[in-house]
Amino acid sequence: MTRAGVLGVGSLGFHHARILRDVSGAEMAGVWDDDPARLAHVAQELGVRAFRSRDELLESVDAAVIAVPTTAHAEVALAALDAGVHLLIEKPIAHTLEEANAIVSTAAAKGLTVQTGHVERFNGALRACEPYLEDPRFVESHRLAPFNPRGTDVAVVLDLMIHDIDLVLGLVGRGVESLDAIGVPVLTPSADIANARINFENGAVANITASRVSFEKMRKVRFFQQSGYISLDLATGKGEFLRLKPGARLPEGSEMGMAALLGVVERVELKGDGAEPLRAELEAWILAVRGEGPLVVSGEAGRDALAVALRIMERIEQHAAAGLPARA
Repeated sequence: MTRAGVLGVGSLGFHHARILRDVSGAEMAGVWDDDPARLAHVAQELGVRAFRSRDELLESVDAAVIAVPTTAHAEVALAALDAGVHLLIEKPIAHTLEEANAIVSTAAAKGLTVQTGHVERFNGALRACEPYLEDPRFVESHRLAPFNPRGTDVAVVLDLMIHDIDLVLGLVGRGVESLDAIGVPVLTPSADIANARINFENGAVANITASRVSFEKMRKVRFFQQSGYISLDLATGKGEFLRLKPGARLPEGSEMGMAALLGVVERVELKGDGAEPLRAELEAWILAVRGEGPLVVSGEAGRDALAVALRIMERIEQHAAAGLPARA
């Protein structure tokens, strides 16, 4: 069994600890948090051991989830790697690109596994659509959420948009050629709503919008490609793929009714297996640590998503300073 623990048991760390208790191949060693009251409460509620110090936990585990505040990721991760502990680091992988590079290089030097917590990679709808993805040329995503004070220590780009940055980087699979970005602070000093347009080296384009000041929740992504159109609702884990039926031809003429369109277009329903994405993420991580499965979201992937997110934030800051849309 792989002895596993959780460092940081706030809102998300609590759920990591909850699920790790019964992940196959893992033995839940316990949790640690620098808030003694929170630590005691979570340990009692979940029936797990509360470690008195971070180092005490690191001495007792083979693998650990890091769910402390982003600004502390590098300090905690490097201490864990020095202790020979495999890691799952919540997104973003670090506060700065320099810190992310230090984590990635240290893990490589020590032969340790680092997975980044981009949980949307394990969304059922996304997994269901993967067999139909064929070189998407345009990607559009909307991630909207009501205001929540938790997570507002960073801009919405690092809080929410980074999920979709990681998705498009992984699915397009090409380098970023240029990007435009704009953002507006509404309730906090940093951008609360932002839009980025990313141009890839192969000509593909992604248009990404994120907001944490919306009245409605939305987590949708669409892919446009030569073989058809994919629309996913990540909140429900469902979607659809629309494509021309094999052998079908569009009727001649300038007008085409809905009935005629449905006669030539095939709709493929996309639906996940209903598995909780966070559970799937933790199960995949434990398998990777044990050498029994692939590393789905590597530390390098987390660093690359952070690098693009920081470029977007830089463009937003330039726009705010100049009063003009920023370009790079």
